[in-house]
Amino acid sequence: MEADDKAFDAFVQARMPALLRFAYALTGDPHSAADLVQDALERTGVRWSKLRRTDDPEAYVRRAIVNGRTSRWRKLRRESLVDVVPEPRGQADPATHDPDLWRLLATLPARQRAVLVLRYYEDMSEEQIARTLGCAPGTVKSQASKALAKLRAALAEDETYAERKPEATWPART
Repeated sequence: MEADDKAFDAFVQARMPALLRFAYALTGDPHSAADLVQDALERTGVRWSKLRRTDDPEAYVRRAIVNGRTSRWRKLRRESLVDVVPEPRGQADPATHDPDLWRLLATLPARQRAVLVLRYYEDMSEEQIARTLGCAPGTVKSQASKALAKLRAALAEDETYAERKPEATWPART
């Protein structure tokens, strides 16, 4: 039992920055990202003795993050009326990424966004993405194709973006 705890602690210490980056890329909010990672690791810790024997326990954690985001999105998408419009949450350092590109990425459906984040931000192969998301590699390809087509169309329509044509950048990896 103690060996499992030590192995899990080592896994968390080694993979925490990458998992936080992944969750941030999915949510666009560092606080939500941290909550998602914490919830996913909590679920993983309970099953660690079985998961560490699999080929890729990180795929389980990433899938738990994606599922957690989808679950939260479903709960939060219900509209609630308020007297005063809340202040927008703080964003990450604007110098580290292109806010227009992130805004457009946030408009994609959850699965398409997850595929793009895993492919271009986490640099995973189609097979790895398929394992992580629990789908076929063909689904990964079609979702990526649809997502990129939507982003290209949105960027073409955005005149201010087309005029400046910046280098699209992701937040810096640590």
